[in-house]
Amino acid sequence: MNKRKTPAIYTIAITLIFLFLLFFPFVTLAQDNNYLTFTAKNGDNVYKILQENKLSEIGCFEAFVELNKNILGKNNTLLIGKTYRLPVLSALQPDTVKKIEKVIIPVKMVTEPWFGKKYEHIEIIDQRLSGAIFYLVSGHGGPDPGAMGKIGQQILCEDEYAYDITLRFGRELLRHGAKVYFIVRDPNDGIRDELFLKNSQDEVCYPDQTIPLNQVKRLKQRVDAINTLFRSETPGAYSRCIEIHIDSRDTKKNIDIFFYYHPGSSNGERLATTMRNSIERKYQLKQPGRGYSGDVSTRKLYMLEKTMPTALFIELGNINHARDQQRLIFENNRQAIAKWLCDGVMEDFQKSK
Repeated sequence: MNKRKTPAIYTIAITLIFLFLLFFPFVTLAQDNNYLTFTAKNGDNVYKILQENKLSEIGCFEAFVELNKNILGKNNTLLIGKTYRLPVLSALQPDTVKKIEKVIIPVKMVTEPWFGKKYEHIEIIDQRLSGAIFYLVSGHGGPDPGAMGKIGQQILCEDEYAYDITLRFGRELLRHGAKVYFIVRDPNDGIRDELFLKNSQDEVCYPDQTIPLNQVKRLKQRVDAINTLFRSETPGAYSRCIEIHIDSRDTKKNIDIFFYYHPGSSNGERLATTMRNSIERKYQLKQPGRGYSGDVSTRKLYMLEKTMPTALFIELGNINHARDQQRLIFENNRQAIAKWLCDGVMEDFQKSK
């Protein structure tokens, strides 16, 4: 019996399918559990994969680690050739949680060039913070990058991420009618959406002073700028100085956002406690069962003691811990932190009346 020849068109189709599978293997749908999967290749990392698949919401990293904990390397690194499952975004929140979006008509538009071209135009959506004045300080800057972490070959510098979140935080405050002074400023870096923020040394202290390397001189320069501005403002106004940092600890030490205020400052204690409790409620909503260990305590720091407005010092996490790093590198997580901090401030402002 003669063997039947395969028609040329079938041969071409089979070849095309083979080439498609060879060169486009990135994400496939697992047949047994409805999870999307991917096979790790050289250069992949968890953060990159989550962002490319629109899974950079708060909680996605933890969900990914839980799904794949038995096949991850040290510090939750991907192992080349291993197949990993991606979390399902809709499963991160309970079905009973409903988010209601209100249609808000902006009453005013303002422009702030420090935010960069993409974010410089701001809609003032209400006046809930009308009359409130904020002096925002991102830690370190200029010749001092602050704490430094690492993801693969990428270096994370405290001053860059603290600055980006500080700008986002200030922008949220402005949207609610507050007056905001940015004490540390970068003439080139506005709000950025990249995963990895490049370090620079061109930050200045308000209004345009070169930042010294010496820590005492640097802190005194910032205190002097804040106090000069404070004296020019309306006496008795709700005024708060908020300084944002990122801690550096052992790679195994996972920490939540925590707060320092100066001993004896009742306003500082109320602000810190209100913001801390506000964040805990946000986590209960977004990640039920996660828990929140961020605390409030006193500390005798130069900036807390010397600034005339009530001052607060915030640490956003451990720049060396894998889970804390995802709180920093995803732009929508940085935005969420800014929004949560603003919500806490608005609550404290209402308490002050």
